[in-house]
Amino acid sequence: MTHHRRPEVARRLAKIEGHIKGVRKMVDEDKSYADIVQQVSAIRAALDGVIDVIVQDLVEYYVSQATDTKGKKAAIELKDTVSRIL
Repeated sequence: MTHHRRPEVARRLAKIEGHIKGVRKMVDEDKSYADIVQQVSAIRAALDGVIDVIVQDLVEYYVSQATDTKGKKAAIELKDTVSRIL
């Protein structure tokens, strides 16, 4: 991972960690299943966001390293495809 994306990933993971602690507290306090599932779903979406940042960083790195137009185009196409999946 390049250094310029590391702080963003660390910040997102810290938020997720706090969110998980909140869900653990909800479980301990016998909150409703619906409320807990909603929060777990939000955590899952946040993790998908972390994956997206990491994949974007990876592709940007490969695009910057590509020496020809065809290689850059392939890397951008890969990033766009993965972004649609996530």
